[in-house]
Parts: sequence; C-alpha cells; structure tokens
Amino acid sequence: MTVNIFQTASELLDYTVDWATRGLGTDTISTSTFSGSSGDFTISTTSIGASPSSNAANSATVFWLTGGVPGKFYSINNTIVTVGGRTMQETIIFACLSARTL
Repeated sequence: MTVNIFQTASELLDYTVDWATRGLGTDTISTSTFSGSSGDFTISTTSIGASPSSNAANSATVFWLTGGVPGKFYSINNTIVTVGGRTMQETIIFACLSARTL
C-alpha cells in the first residue's frame, strides 16, 4: 500500500488529482465524484480545474479533507467522467496522524 496523504485529524487541507498524467489527451473532465471508505473523515469543496503538470483546462480535480482517527488508514475514491465518455477512477490512501513532527 502506498500512502498518498499524511494528515492529522484537525487539519483541513486541499489536494489535487492530476488526471492529465493518466492519458486524457485532449479530453477534459465533465463530472467528478469523491467517496470515502469511512464516515470518520470529511471530503468537501470539490472542484475541477487546470492540471498542475500540463496546465490543461478541466484536467484535474481538487478536494478538501479533514478528520479521521489517528493511526487509521483510509481510501478515497475519485471517479471522473470525461466529455469524450471515458469513466476513470483513482484511489488515494490517507493516513491519519496523531501529530505532525518536524
């Protein structure tokens, strides 16, 4: 398992899923939905925007994340449908930390 996000339960942070790196070509995102593996955390304020890698419009999704139980691992699924009719899914692993350490 590769953990993509490390965050404490009290933090509210935003994350970007760059779909341009998944072979969209000239296709763009029409809709995006997020779902979580547990009710222990909240996904909010989702949007579709430009890719950070290619700057292509409507080729990345953004979500805000807060909550979780320290020591637990969760999965977050992002499913998109493109203007060209593709349906694609990405799973993000989130590890909830008890505290940040420097």
